[in-house]
Amino acid sequence: MSPLSVSALPTLNAALNGTCALLLTVGYLFIRRRKVAAHRACMISAFVTSTLFLISYLTYHYHVGSRPFGGQGAIRTLYFTILISHTILAVAIIPLALITLYRGLKGRFDRHVAIARWTLPVWLYVSVTGVIVYLMLYQLYPSS
Repeated sequence: MSPLSVSALPTLNAALNGTCALLLTVGYLFIRRRKVAAHRACMISAFVTSTLFLISYLTYHYHVGSRPFGGQGAIRTLYFTILISHTILAVAIIPLALITLYRGLKGRFDRHVAIARWTLPVWLYVSVTGVIVYLMLYQLYPSS
């Protein structure tokens, strides 16, 4: 992979995270309006988007490694607080999303709803904080 194409991956990752957050939100609104087919399409699309994000994220870090945060003082504490919570919940969302998707696709709606009440806010948090981490690390406080 060329250095130029690798350098574009963080921006792609942020776009995928933002798209996932949008799909999750719209999917939630669809199910609240009992539009099951539209809900299903949004949630499957969110899962595919998150999978593409994970592939892109792992590819970037395989080629580049980690990137130091350039901010100092209170913003540094805020950044690492967001990053740590984002990272822990990003690991947790993998099995949560898989179980939630599986139960929905298998028609086990009572069990799907029970876990989706936890999965949705965690997945949304991970997606939104992924964009925030990108903005802080690559746009607002890049390392010198």
